[in-house]
Amino acid sequence: MPQFLNSQDADFEARFAELLSMKREDSPEVDDIVAGIIADVRTRGDAAVLELTAKFDRLELDAGGLRFSEAEIEAECAKVSETDRAALELAAARIRAYHEKQLPQDAMWTDASGVDLGWRWTPVSAAGLYVPGGLATYPSSVLMNAIPAKVAGVERLAITVPTPDGVVNPLVLLAAKISGVDEVYRVGGAQAVAALAYGTESIAPVDKITGPGNAFVAAAKRRVFGKVGIDMIAGPSEILVIADADNNADWLALDLMSQAEHDESAQSILITTDEAFGRAVAEAVDKRLETLERRKIAGASWRDFGAVITVRDLDEAAVLSNRIAPEHLELCVEDPDALGEKCTHAGAIFLGQFTPEAIGDYVGGPNHVLPTARSARFSSGLSVMDFVKRTTLARMTPAALAAIGPAAEALAISESLEAHGLSVRARLEALNEQT
Repeated sequence: MPQFLNSQDADFEARFAELLSMKREDSPEVDDIVAGIIADVRTRGDAAVLELTAKFDRLELDAGGLRFSEAEIEAECAKVSETDRAALELAAARIRAYHEKQLPQDAMWTDASGVDLGWRWTPVSAAGLYVPGGLATYPSSVLMNAIPAKVAGVERLAITVPTPDGVVNPLVLLAAKISGVDEVYRVGGAQAVAALAYGTESIAPVDKITGPGNAFVAAAKRRVFGKVGIDMIAGPSEILVIADADNNADWLALDLMSQAEHDESAQSILITTDEAFGRAVAEAVDKRLETLERRKIAGASWRDFGAVITVRDLDEAAVLSNRIAPEHLELCVEDPDALGEKCTHAGAIFLGQFTPEAIGDYVGGPNHVLPTARSARFSSGLSVMDFVKRTTLARMTPAALAAIGPAAEALAISESLEAHGLSVRARLEALNEQT
């Protein structure tokens, strides 16, 4: 049974604040363990990765078996049905088309002082993508991580995907092939992140690591940040649905369960203007939990972290939504565009009752790698921009240096940085000698 809250209740603020502060990590503190794994991989390279793969994935390999061969990939891809292949290709095409519109443009101009200024965008040289392989495997995550990288122009793209007991998901390898991935390694956990960051004899290091994972993967990404770039520290999945009474309760129940079934620490919240409708959705969830394949996981998530909140009106719903800053936000109301304008903190917004969040996970086009744990207040979902960096450009003419150089010299003197000032003064004096 989820929590039921009403914004008119005297204890609402305290209960809502408690809801926001719930600790939902699905593992105990793992940082010390991860630190040891990273140190081991840095010291022993392949040997450490192979031992850890045998320990955690129950898979004995030699160094030559870490990477999937082209023949292995082709053989696995051949197992995919035409229906699934067509679905992956449709998703890939839509994701690629959406992300191509994100490509930033170089710029160069001359300002009023005659200085040429601008910027240039260039891709990172190599990226490593982590693909989960624990409770479930996600070919959609391959598409969502790899395609923006390729659109950005990343030259080398490697993915790591754990294969516990040697079980391979052919869809993951087909998604890698469709996306243009260059290397696929059957490695998971913190050891995969460490290998991508620092390199081993068999796995060359990358410049940026993206992709979701469990608490060990998140801790590893946090520790290697600075050596490499990362996309974000992803937490458990979450969804917020804002709905009026003019909706199908069972549809919304399924939307809430679409995130709850990810893991027991996921969070699903419904905000509604009609308390009776909120109860109806909760009843529909209970009914669905009788038959869902992942009902044990979804049921635990709904019981421990789910909530149904009744509010006065949609304006109040928007205020609460911005405080939650959800990963996924569904607006199932009469005018979702108007409400969406007021919802300024969300990883992704799904407008209208015919736009379930699940569409965004697969074929919508926008990326499904999104900020969690209220980080949508200050960050965005994965995009082409995660795989490029901006280099600024400046060119001074003699006249431009004469116009603005004295100000630079004055500021350098004020900061007691003599060489800074002298580097400008030397050129100004040379210009004065020429006139």
